[in-house]
Order: sequence, then structure tokens, then C-alpha cells
Amino acid sequence: MAALAPVLAQIREEMAVPDAFPAAVLAAADEAARAGGGPPPGVGPDGEDARDLDLVTIDPEGSRDLDQAYAGERRPGGGYRIHYAIADVAWFVAPGGLLDLEAHERGVTRYQPDRRTSLYPEVLSQGAASLLPDQDRRALLWSIDLDADAMPTGSVGLRRAVVRSRRALSYPGVQAMLDAEQADESLVVLREVGRLREAREAERGGVSLPLPAQEVVLDADGRPTLGYEAPLPVEGWNAQISLLTGIVAAGIMLDGRIGLLRTLPPPEPATLDDLRARATALGVAWPADVRYPDFVRSLDPGRTVDAALLHLAARTLRGAGYTAFDGEVPSAPAHAAVASPYAHVTAPLRRLADRHANEVVLALVAGTPVPDWARDALPELPATMAAATRNEKSLERAIVDGAEAVVLAGRIGDTFEATVVALDDKRSSSTVQLADPAVVGPLTGRAPIGARITVRVAEADPLARRIRFEPAGR
Repeated sequence: MAALAPVLAQIREEMAVPDAFPAAVLAAADEAARAGGGPPPGVGPDGEDARDLDLVTIDPEGSRDLDQAYAGERRPGGGYRIHYAIADVAWFVAPGGLLDLEAHERGVTRYQPDRRTSLYPEVLSQGAASLLPDQDRRALLWSIDLDADAMPTGSVGLRRAVVRSRRALSYPGVQAMLDAEQADESLVVLREVGRLREAREAERGGVSLPLPAQEVVLDADGRPTLGYEAPLPVEGWNAQISLLTGIVAAGIMLDGRIGLLRTLPPPEPATLDDLRARATALGVAWPADVRYPDFVRSLDPGRTVDAALLHLAARTLRGAGYTAFDGEVPSAPAHAAVASPYAHVTAPLRRLADRHANEVVLALVAGTPVPDWARDALPELPATMAAATRNEKSLERAIVDGAEAVVLAGRIGDTFEATVVALDDKRSSSTVQLADPAVVGPLTGRAPIGARITVRVAEADPLARRIRFEPAGR
């Protein structure tokens, strides 16, 4: 089987993925880590001592770039209080300095099977700025009060603080504890609030697509394996805490008439009409009085036809971007999938924009002027983040394409069971999804969406990152 290493090397060269940080940037990061950072311009050195909070991080197994730490509790009068600590990256990154300039070039952390191309050097992103367990860390500490239905009560706190995470937990570990009813009260609150927030999302008309993602993993010999990674329930509950924080942050920005929102336009009516027609053709009922989000939520990714419709539904949610404003509130501030105004503020180790957005919200909550460095950066951030996000998605797609070709390179002529998940009307071709290996690729000729068919591997070129199937009957 062809190795993936040369394919990854070619992809990184084609896409100009940075190989390493310049020596001067690494030196600046080392100095910031040794010195323990310092307050951003216009911010006093004092921060609240919040090391008494029983915070934990919940991430994929083995993660070390830990942006968020969580603690939840019940309020005496009913409802909940959520504490959410966010890594205070601005404490270490001087505006206009080498670290800041390099971060603007990168925009986001880009993950690959054999490495990650970090937004900041690892001495910060996986060290001094990361919310690692049993370490005193600088953080931006949210405290959000919720009522019994997990709706914000209006009591929100955000301040700089020193925190100390108790444990670095993984999604499978937390899920296992909750399933066995062996989790502590804070994690039980996470499950309760997560479920309630999912219900509130459904009421708002939010859309979550439960599609398993293709995952590329290297074995001990560097050979790729492909699988479909279905999210655990706890991942959704944890995501709801991040979404809650982003929704609250967006509201503060809109009230203050300055900020950076993550926006997404609603689906075009024609797109929804096409999806409805395809659902009808597949024999899936979509009553006229059922909203698009509710229809999507009713689909079961475990059913072949429903999974095909979910793939089609994903195409309706396009056009996400960032909207900066200062003085005049945007005319379209909402994110259609969230069904609310929303801001990215919870992943500053991995996204450039979050560091600036956080400073805006901190100032608005404190009633102080927004620092010039954060305000001045707002107009350029949408374009910077759009380019970085495009590059990130292109890299992810290229890696999956390359891995698929590597996995199939020695299997030309072999047959597999597949499901048709899309049609390309212009090219008279289809897209099929294999169950094992986890491959999605083009099929020569047309077949009905949702059909289960047998296909033959007709082409698999790793360096061209190209695969092609044909019906096995040919």
C-alpha cells in the first residue's frame, strides 16, 4: 500500500502550510512563557484569584491545546451557574509583536494526521497559555446564570482571573462516567444544561447536522486508516456551553455596538425547495407545516435514506463568515444554524479572531474603553479569518482525498457496497459513500439518491488525490 507521507508532504507544499515557526517567533514565545506574560495594553495587572473553582477541561483524548475549562453548579433558588474559563492568550501575545504578526499570517491551527500547524508556538499553545491540569493559569472567566430552563437570566460576569484546572478529561471518559452514574455534580449539571440548551436550540430553529465525520488516523507503520467518527452525546452538551457563551458574548457586543460576529445567512428558498423535492422522491415525508430545522432534526443518520438527505441538507448551510462592526449594528447579525447572533470567543489558542473579540467583550462588561489594538484590528479580521478558514477546509479535504486514494490504491477492481448520497446534474455522475473503508467518492453514471449499490474501484491515484468508482455490473 502506498504510504501517506509523500502525499501529505505534497499537500503541504502545494498549500504552503508552514513547516515551522521562524526562530525569532520561537524566541519571543519562549520569553513570554518564561516571563509569565503580562497584561495587554490598557489592562491592569491584577486579576481575580479563582483557583478555588473545581474546573475541568473536556477535550479529545491526548489534547494539550486546552482553550476552555468548565464548572457547573445549581443555584440555591433554582437554575444553574456556569463557570467557563477561556485561555487568556492576550496575556502572552503583545499587539503588533512577532507572535501577533505570525498569528495573523496563520489565522487558525491546522490539524493533520501526523502533526498540527499551530496558531502559536507550542511553548504557549500547549504550555504556558494552555489550561493544563494542576497549573496556575491566566484565564478569562465567564460566570453565566441560567434559569431552570437553561435560559440566561441576564446575570453575566466576565473578568480576568487566575484559575487551576483540576483534571484534563476526555469525551469518552466523561461519557462513561455519566452513563454509569459515577460523575460528579458538575458533570451531571453539564448533561442537564446541555440537554436543556439543545431543547432551546430546537425551539429557536437552530440546525445541527448529526453526520459522522471522516477521520484519518495513522497506524504504527504510518499507514492511514479511515473511519466515520460519530460524536458522543457529551460532545454535543459540551458544545452547547461554548455556544451559550458565544450567544451571550454576541448580545453584549450588539448592546455595546462594537464587535465581531460569526454569521451565516439562512438557506435560500430555492435550495429548500430542492431539498423538499428530493425528500419526496426518496419517500421521506416532509409535511408543509414542519420547519426545515425540525425536519433535519427528525432524520436518523443510521438510516441510509436519511443519511443521504443529511448530506444534501449540509449544502443548505453555506456562506458562514465574520461580520465586524463599530457604531452601526449589522442588519443581518444572526447565524442561521445557531438561530441567534453568535460570536467566536471560546478558542483563542486555535483561532486568531477570538483573542480580539474577547477584549471587546471584557471592556464592554467592565464599562471601560475597548483597547485600541483590539478595536483597530476588527475591520481586517473578517478577510483574514475567511482566508484562514478556506485554507483549513481545503487542507482537510485534500488530506481525506489523499488518504482515500492511498487506502484504495492496491484495490483496483475490488467491489464494495455503497450508498448514493448526491448527484451532479451537470456531469451526469453520482457520489457514493462506502461504509468500510470510510470513503466518499464519485461514481461514473447516475444512480438514485439513497440507493444501495455495489461499486467497483476504477481509479485510485494518491499523488493526484483522485478516486473513481463504477457500477459493479459493468
